[in-house]
Amino acid sequence: MKDKINSNYKVGELIYDANIYDGLNTFLNDLQFYKKWLPKNKDARILELCCGTGRLTLPIAKEGYDITGVDNASTMLKQAKLKSAEAGLEIKFIEADIRNLDLPEKYDLIFIPFNSIHHLYKNEDLLMAFNAVKKHLKNGGLFLLDCYNPNIHYIVGNENELKQIAEYKTSDGRKVLIKQAMRYENSTQINRIEWLYFINGEFNSIQNLDMRMYFPQELDSYLKFIGFNIVKKFGSFEEEAFNDKSEKQVFVCEIINDKKL
Repeated sequence: MKDKINSNYKVGELIYDANIYDGLNTFLNDLQFYKKWLPKNKDARILELCCGTGRLTLPIAKEGYDITGVDNASTMLKQAKLKSAEAGLEIKFIEADIRNLDLPEKYDLIFIPFNSIHHLYKNEDLLMAFNAVKKHLKNGGLFLLDCYNPNIHYIVGNENELKQIAEYKTSDGRKVLIKQAMRYENSTQINRIEWLYFINGEFNSIQNLDMRMYFPQELDSYLKFIGFNIVKKFGSFEEEAFNDKSEKQVFVCEIINDKKL
């Protein structure tokens, strides 16, 4: 008898705890890439989808840009608003699902950073999100996107092994240790990731961080199907040429036609 596939894919609530999230995600190695592709005109309108707690939103706003951040996690947006207020920045943050985004404005540049599309688990979810981007992008505007280049050898080679991946202290004083286990589903292309959280020296919980893997030719085809031209595709934020060994898929796209699903 074949095992049934559990299709309840998700990201655990503790991962969206804003202080735990910020304590883990302190890096800014992607910021210079996104800043490089911003319009020269500071009057341009920028839209960041899946903005989280504003890790990239705030630095871009500090450059004088009119940027709006969208996320579907209220806890993350609450933290983003607090940080922007403390920095003296006026940033519009919107709680919404990017798959059915419906804003009155159009934007000169839209970006989805930090591997966020991996949490769109079905093809229709991704296509809805890309259509929403196209709907909100001005003619001549750019759509930027980054995600992993799936490394199946790495995923399968580390299946069912429990590895420590992080240890840090949050701004509210919690000592956090995270261990990771993962298992890949061939039929769905989803990497079932579990993060085991230990807080202040004691086991707290197991949190899912399931990620849909999007392979290079597959993702290129989806973008083109929706009506995007891939202006550039890089293998890193340093804009290295994309190749078989690239860890990342980093896209710069523009609209080429009015085709819709």
